Amino acid sequence: MPFFLDPMPALVAAPLLERLARFETVLFGHFLDRGVMDPGIAPVAPVPRVVGTAVTLSLPGLDSTLLHDAAGRLRPGDVLVIDRRGDRTAACLGGGVARAILNSGAAGVVIDGCHTDTAELVAMGLPVFSRGASVLTTRLLGQGGALNRPISVGGVPILAGDAILADDLGVVALHADELEGRLAEADALLALTKRTIAGVEAGQLIGELSGASAIVKNHIKQDG
Repeated sequence: MPFFLDPMPALVAAPLLERLARFETVLFGHFLDRGVMDPGIAPVAPVPRVVGTAVTLSLPGLDSTLLHDAAGRLRPGDVLVIDRRGDRTAACLGGGVARAILNSGAAGVVIDGCHTDTAELVAMGLPVFSRGASVLTTRLLGQGGALNRPISVGGVPILAGDAILADDLGVVALHADELEGRLAEADALLALTKRTIAGVEAGQLIGELSGASAIVKNHIKQDG
């Protein structure tokens, strides 16, 4: 199988990433139909909030040849997002490759599959999100793979250059051309959430504040 290497994507503009870093992932879970990854992809250890530019990688089966090459191409602020093509048994990331990725200045790694060397990953502080640990590892088999081509991770289509937001609750991916609009939606929802919380703390009914009680009132069905 061949290797496909597309150019590294444009970095998401720093001001947009700074705005994105203001939000928890769960805020986007309130309104996104596409972008919130399967909760099975979780942080290996408690992590600070992570934002960055997606570098996409597709790895087949037991082969991690292209991962070793890609680790040397990463830039500060990149988030390496790895599609394992359905493999849930072999760990593609361990202490050695993680150290190389950390040296690049990359912001983190998201794997739709397994990692290994959990204690080493935790000790070095590289934010890693995966489906869990495995003792079976990938090898340098030269079977192929793709860098910076469209992938699917955690049920979400990811393009190289997408914006990634990750925290202890999970991972969200936003297409670059939709980012400003999504940030505006998040700003509005955060303001509404703060007003609602303030009202509840003041003793108001959450159903009245959210409009839920009005919906129920308008759709009550009387027996008989």
